[in-house]
Amino acid sequence: MAASSSRPIGLFMRNLRVPRRAFGTSSRLLEAAVPATKRRQRRRGHPAQAGRPGTQPRRHLPQPLSAMEMIHKQRVRWTHERVVACEGGGGPAGHPRIFINTDKPEISVCNYCGLPFAHEHHREHLESLAETSYPLS
Repeated sequence: MAASSSRPIGLFMRNLRVPRRAFGTSSRLLEAAVPATKRRQRRRGHPAQAGRPGTQPRRHLPQPLSAMEMIHKQRVRWTHERVVACEGGGGPAGHPRIFINTDKPEISVCNYCGLPFAHEHHREHLESLAETSYPLS
């Protein structure tokens, strides 16, 4: 039934030769017809020009310390053992137990958490170095 009732309307529209756009609304026409009366109704500029947080370029925002910078502030853990076990805090938040060899005259680092270990026997040698990547005491 609905199809038969729409046929006469279609024929009538064809005879009038009225473009279909005449019955549609365009957002451009509506924007031009209604003037902006409030500040918020105006189109906003480019987000980088606005002073809102989160819209500024990243190079202007303060950068947090990276994990490497923070771990290199950790002091060396001096030990009298030749092999040290690092568990990374233990529990579910830690990492698997890893055994670190401290025989060599250098600062040995845990591969998971980055904690530095060194043997007490090599303390004089490490303190005589001009610069180390970790604070010694």
